Amino acid sequence: MTANYLLEIGLEEMPAHVVRPSVEQLKTKTAAFLNDQHLAFARIEVFATPRRLAVLVRDLATEQPDQVEEVKGPAKKIALTPDGEFSKAALGFARGQGVDPSAITFKDFKGVDYVFVEKKTVGRPAAAILPELIQVVKGLTFPTRMKWGTNHFEYIRPIHWLVSLLDDQIIPMSLLDVTAGRVSQGHRFLGKPVTIATATDYEQDLAQVKVIADLARRQALIEAQIQTIAHDHNWQVDLDPDLLEEVVNLVEYPTAFAGHFDHKYLAVPEPVLITSMKDNQRYFYVRDQNGQLAADFIGVRNGNREYLDNVIAGNEKVLVARLDDARFFFEEDQKLSIDAYVAKLKKVTFHDKIGTLYEKMQRVNVIAQSLGQLFGLSAQEMADLDRASRIYKFDLVTGMVGEFPELQGTMGEIYAKIFGENDAVAQAIREHYLPISAEGALPASRVGATLAIADKLDSTLAFFVVGMIPNGSNDPYALRRQAYGVVRILLANQWHLSLGKLQAEIEHVLADRGLTFKLDWQKNGAELRHFFTDRMRQLFSEKNFRHDFVEALADSNAIDPTMINEVAETLNEHRHDDDFKETIEALTRVLRLTKQTDAKSSDLSVDPALFENPSEQVLFDAVTQIRSQFAQQTVEQNYEALRDLRPLIENYFEENMIMADDLQVRNNRLNQLRILQKLITIFGDLQELVVK
Repeated sequence: MTANYLLEIGLEEMPAHVVRPSVEQLKTKTAAFLNDQHLAFARIEVFATPRRLAVLVRDLATEQPDQVEEVKGPAKKIALTPDGEFSKAALGFARGQGVDPSAITFKDFKGVDYVFVEKKTVGRPAAAILPELIQVVKGLTFPTRMKWGTNHFEYIRPIHWLVSLLDDQIIPMSLLDVTAGRVSQGHRFLGKPVTIATATDYEQDLAQVKVIADLARRQALIEAQIQTIAHDHNWQVDLDPDLLEEVVNLVEYPTAFAGHFDHKYLAVPEPVLITSMKDNQRYFYVRDQNGQLAADFIGVRNGNREYLDNVIAGNEKVLVARLDDARFFFEEDQKLSIDAYVAKLKKVTFHDKIGTLYEKMQRVNVIAQSLGQLFGLSAQEMADLDRASRIYKFDLVTGMVGEFPELQGTMGEIYAKIFGENDAVAQAIREHYLPISAEGALPASRVGATLAIADKLDSTLAFFVVGMIPNGSNDPYALRRQAYGVVRILLANQWHLSLGKLQAEIEHVLADRGLTFKLDWQKNGAELRHFFTDRMRQLFSEKNFRHDFVEALADSNAIDPTMINEVAETLNEHRHDDDFKETIEALTRVLRLTKQTDAKSSDLSVDPALFENPSEQVLFDAVTQIRSQFAQQTVEQNYEALRDLRPLIENYFEENMIMADDLQVRNNRLNQLRILQKLITIFGDLQELVVK
């Protein structure tokens, strides 16, 4: 037999971004609990609003199946006395399993006879098991938690009611002073308490008290209402998915409405208007049929259409207040020059251990110029990069960004154009913040990409040299995201940059220009290299490279993301070649030997006069040829060249004792292998590869 089970957690209003993840978590953990308890079910439906999280388990088995388990006991020689009777050990084992000694059998297990019994466990009814789901309720995790009253228990918001019904039967459970029953709550203003007769009545009963509990139905209703308003006014509406998701999780009974503001505010830059409507007020902005932003918006009320005119007027008043501020700041900000704003940055602290924003821009200017030359930017791009890097933080001290901090960079681009900067400089000012999330959009221009890398590298290095290194989940300055952004930008532009050697090079250029600002830019170098290595591991894992490829390549000393990515793709391409295993084994043999006998001298000269066998000269000539072309060839060509060395390497080891008694001969052979080893290590630590 089956039944349907409803569990609802009633709460104070939760933040919108918590609602869907929390109900999905409740679903997952409920399913895991039921599976652990061997209670079969057809499916789990979820319901959620700002004030409730609920699951409805369809066709839940009303009892566990009986379980028959074969249990192994002591060895036969221990279970029987010399007289062939059951020993105390056997009798105690049977008693412990709740069976009669007559149920004991003997079976072979790995060549030895052991006692076995079949233990039958009678299935428990679901009604006796489901109260334990309160542990699932308690075990939900949230990004923030709070206490209430005198309780020590923490949750996302205070719990006000619980509903727990197996069909029409209340399943008892309690949390703090809240006892589960069949009474839920309707809309805070339009509804009232509602008694749920049976689990499957839940959605329908809540609808009677102005709560649309199903997320998908609520979203579909909002979309339909917005499209109707847009059609009636001949508007185009961008149903931004993030905003739509937030609005869906802010309301229980949605009613969309249209509002208007004075056309004079359209003189304010469009990003400011959109931010005011979308980010600050959760309104959907609209455009006319020509694609121009209209002086209108669509909002969604948590309620019905009663007194809707008053609601619209109130929302218009709130929005206009923000737009008045925006227009004021926009006009006031244009009364100063970019140079005046840059001068203000001399008094704005980037971090008290690092210095001011002005000092940061000075460093970034030098770093950016070095990177621009390395990346091959044109003369015009270098000039644009120089100008952008000298001013790119100026908008942080404008009134507009002070009021709307989410517009940093965006207002920088707008103001830069107003103040006469060219488009490339203005674009770079906006793009230097990109990507703003792990997988967010990257800078589209080469100037913007270079400035973004320079800014992120300066931030990362600066915090490392003052000892503020991320650990565990603690990363208050988002250094992981910034470093990962550097890696992504390098890959997107196919730019080569050795992150492993970067710190020393930056220290050199800053010291040369007198811009170290009394910081030791070589400090915590090992930690910094490890930090970038972890970002590479993250990248490789997300590209679904084999785990051994990740480990082999992430430890590259250069930590050149573009080079490492090319190597990973090359190895991935050749991993199914017939000779891949033999090639890797030959190359790793070189690596193992040179790793065990690291040279104390940097002198890697090889004297052909000390060769004793033809294989030495053959390998020497081949490696010399490859070495001369290695830097100019592609990774694919270099792999093929090393692969072609395999028979020469095998012959070399066959004919020569590397650790010869003659010290000169030994060092000569080791140097020959060390030269080869330096070519091989472009492919990382091949010893980590698993070849079969």
